[in-house]
Amino acid sequence: MSIFNYLVSKTIMHIPGPIVGFFAKGYIAGEKLDDAVRVGRKLNEQGMVLTLDILGEFIKTKPEAAFFKDQCLEILETIHREKLDGNLSLKPTQMGMLLDEEFAFKNIREIIAKAAELDNFVRIDMEDIECTDKTLEFYRRLRDEFPKNVGVVLQAYLRRTPQDIEDLSDKPMHYRLCKGIYNEPRTAAYKDMDTINRSFIYCLEKMFKHGAYVGIATHDEKLVFESLRLIEKYGLSKDQYEFQMLLGVDPELRQILVDAGHKLRVYLPYGEQWMPYSRRRLKENPNIARHALLQMLRGNG
Repeated sequence: MSIFNYLVSKTIMHIPGPIVGFFAKGYIAGEKLDDAVRVGRKLNEQGMVLTLDILGEFIKTKPEAAFFKDQCLEILETIHREKLDGNLSLKPTQMGMLLDEEFAFKNIREIIAKAAELDNFVRIDMEDIECTDKTLEFYRRLRDEFPKNVGVVLQAYLRRTPQDIEDLSDKPMHYRLCKGIYNEPRTAAYKDMDTINRSFIYCLEKMFKHGAYVGIATHDEKLVFESLRLIEKYGLSKDQYEFQMLLGVDPELRQILVDAGHKLRVYLPYGEQWMPYSRRRLKENPNIARHALLQMLRGNG
C-alpha cells in the first residue's frame, strides 16, 4: 500500500465532510432520483445497464424504514416509466431488519412483488456479519416465491461464503459476488488481500459449477482476467453472467469489457445520506481520492 493510500484509509473517518464530498462527487449520482435517472440514461446510451440504490442504512425507526420502502417502490416505477435498463439494490437494515425482522421482510417482499409486477429485479445487498444469517434467510424465503425477481450478495472475504454457496445450491441462484468492505474480525473474514482474491475466484468457480447467474463485482483487473478464464472454461454464454462496477471507478476498464461484448452493470448510488457511503468507499479504495486529486491538479475538478 502506498503512503497516500495508507493515509487516506487511516484518516478518512475524520476528514471534514466538504473535503470528502469533493473526492466522492464523481461516485455519487446526486441527491435526488432525477439525478440518478439523468446519469443512468447516459450509461444506458454507452451500452451499460444499471442498479439504482438510494443511500441510507442502519435506520433507527419504523417510519424511516417505511420511507425507504416507498422510495424503493418509486425507483422501480421510475425505471419502468423512464424505460431505463436497470434494476434496484436495497439494504435489509434500511427496511428495518435490526428493528423488527418480520416487519422488514414484509417491506422487502412488497418491493420485490412490485418488481415482479413490472418484470424487474431486486438485489438484496449484504451488510456486516451481524446481518448475514438474517439476509440469507430472507433471500431463501423470497426466491421461493419470486425466483426470477430476487438475488443476493455474497462476500468473498468471509470464511463462511463457500459453505453458503453450497447451502443455497438446492434452488436457482442469482448472486452478486464482491470482495467485501466491512471491518470484520479475523475469525469471520480473511484479512490478507491475496487470500481474499483467491477466495473470490474459488467462490466464483463454485457458483459457476452450481449453475448460478453471477454479477462479478470487481474493479481488480487481475480478478477480471481470472473471471474471464472461468467463463471460457465453463463455456458460458454472455447471458449467463455479468460484470458489475461502482459508478466512477475505472471507467476505462468498464468500457473495455463493454466493447468486448460483456454485460456490465453500474452500481448507481444517490441520496441525501451520501456521506457514510462515501467515507466507506474511500476507506476501501483510496485510489478514488488519488484520481480526484489528479483531476483537480490538471484543472478538471
